[in-house]
Amino acid sequence: MMVITRELVEQVSADAVRNPRLRQNFNIHPSNESRCHRLLNAIEPGSYIRPHRHIDSEKDEAFILMSGRLGIVTFTDEGVVAETVLLSHADGNLAVDIPHGVYHTAFSLEPGTVFYETKAGPYRQLSEDEKGLWAPEDGDPQAQAYLKRLSSLFD
Repeated sequence: MMVITRELVEQVSADAVRNPRLRQNFNIHPSNESRCHRLLNAIEPGSYIRPHRHIDSEKDEAFILMSGRLGIVTFTDEGVVAETVLLSHADGNLAVDIPHGVYHTAFSLEPGTVFYETKAGPYRQLSEDEKGLWAPEDGDPQAQAYLKRLSSLFD
């Protein structure tokens, strides 16, 4: 049995701080080919995840907040913000379940943010149809400005 301890959450969070991408996964599933992916996802403020969707009808995605504050934004197919949800122990929203086909992103709103993520495997890189082509790519110079605009939805 795998027990997720506070110490493990803190260690994965510390690893994210040291990672140039400001995020770090701790996989619980044994391989990328596993049919069910379960992982801790530590993410620090400033880490950008390009909006995307999972087309596969089995790839609904769930996030359960372990620590910190996590902003979740969903989008229309044209890239217009559809919904925002703040995951925060203080505010009471602790988890989301994102249906397949829905464009979404998640980002840290405070240091030490860690969430438990689960979705169907196996892992496959996103196809062009799954990427939010209306949003900057990871590493694009405009990505941080876009992330700042999204983060301001939670001010």
